[in-house]
Amino acid sequence: MEEKTFPDSYVVVDLETTGLSPREDSILEIGAVKVKNGQVAGTYAVFVDPQRPVPEQIRQLTGITDEMVRGQRTASQAFEEFLTFCGGADLMGHNLPFDYGFLKQQAVVQRLPFEKRGIDTLKIARCLLDGLESRSLTSLCAHFHIDRSRAHRALDDALATHQLYCHLKELAGEDKVELFLPAPMFYRARKISPITDSQKRYLKDLAKYHRIELDVEMDSLTKSEASRLIDRIIMNYGRIMR
Repeated sequence: MEEKTFPDSYVVVDLETTGLSPREDSILEIGAVKVKNGQVAGTYAVFVDPQRPVPEQIRQLTGITDEMVRGQRTASQAFEEFLTFCGGADLMGHNLPFDYGFLKQQAVVQRLPFEKRGIDTLKIARCLLDGLESRSLTSLCAHFHIDRSRAHRALDDALATHQLYCHLKELAGEDKVELFLPAPMFYRARKISPITDSQKRYLKDLAKYHRIELDVEMDSLTKSEASRLIDRIIMNYGRIMR
């Protein structure tokens, strides 16, 4: 029987997003760290234009502003780059199901295969450090004296998660290696319909009628996003009067 050992090759991923729902919110930033044989072998960091304003509470939390993401890569471009960077590696993250949900939803939008195994440092910490009041990444980094000078930025959080994993391995010992083995990831992503031709025409008519500039890439909108944008324009400017 093959002896089980701590995984030492994986890709740590962290996302910053406009909210908590993979179905309703958008990715703002992707940070990833490729680890091979226990050593950092590469990093990937990119802003993503969400095609919508960054909510105030997210600006306060992350420091990411509309100006920082406007005109950056689309979600589709960033996700394809991430897939190339990741390759066939297992994923790691702190509360990994959250990040995986956004990535899986994006895969469904682009009709790309995305089935991964993952290692969740939050799950491991809950088993090993049940006496701590909080097992958030911030609290655990303070506990292990890991630098968090740039908290809530994707690449820095991914690097911190890799360091946290190393500390958790030392704490666990060989008898708890089962906690660290990658497991299949699951998320029931919703199929999303693209913007319709009639929505495109109506949005163009609204913009022309009210003399406003649409600060979005229209073809990147989903049907539900286009509907919300139409409702927002009508609420702010009114309907087209024939």
